[in-house]
Parts: sequence; structure tokens; C-alpha cells
Amino acid sequence: QVQLVESGGGLVQAGGSLRLACAASGLTFGNYAMGWFRQAPGKEREFVAAINWSGSSTYYADSVKGRFTISRDNAKNTVYLQMASLKPEDTGVYYCAARNAISRQIEVASYKYTTWGQGTQLTVSS
Repeated sequence: QVQLVESGGGLVQAGGSLRLACAASGLTFGNYAMGWFRQAPGKEREFVAAINWSGSSTYYADSVKGRFTISRDNAKNTVYLQMASLKPEDTGVYYCAARNAISRQIEVASYKYTTWGQGTQLTVSS
């Protein structure tokens, strides 16, 4: 059974930092590109960051570029999202997602991802 489990969310003050993790099981992790998406209350799910299967290629939404860093450890079947200089508008449920692809190409569209985690809540207070 393919499963993605996010962790690391919580309550943090504006300007703070936090690291999310997403542990994958039931799949050959190194064959999958990974992405992070988020959904704020009353808003649609939006792309945050993505990384290709090897970690050689990454891409960020403009809203988080320079503040967030996506990385992966294929030996641990885990993808991370290091977040810094957090803002209240970063508040939302953060989801990790996987797509079976071995290439440098990065996809930002959510429908390209076939497996999703249950999400972890991040709240940034002002």
C-alpha cells in the first residue's frame, strides 16, 4: 500500500522557521518526483515546491522562493520542506504528493501527482 505521511506542522510566530517531513512507503521512492502543496481556509490548493527523483532539480512558487527549501533523502524515503521567514499567509494545510517520473522535469499541476498524504497543519501567527 502506497502511503505518504507528513509531519512537522504546528504553530509558529511570523519570522520563524519550521521543517516539514513526508515519509513514503509502499513505493520505490527513488522513481518518484515529489511535491509540496498547501491549502488555506477558503482557498484552492496551490503548488509550493517540487523536486525531481534525484534531487538535482527543484522548483518553487514565487510566493515562497528564497524562503523555502525542498530536499529529499532517498535512503530514508523522505522529502523535506524547510521553511524560514514564515508569514501569516503561509498558514494552511500542507500536503506532500508523489508522481512516478524519472526525469529532470518539474510539474506544478496537482493533477500530475497520483499519491497524496493526509496533510499537516501549519499556522503562522502575526
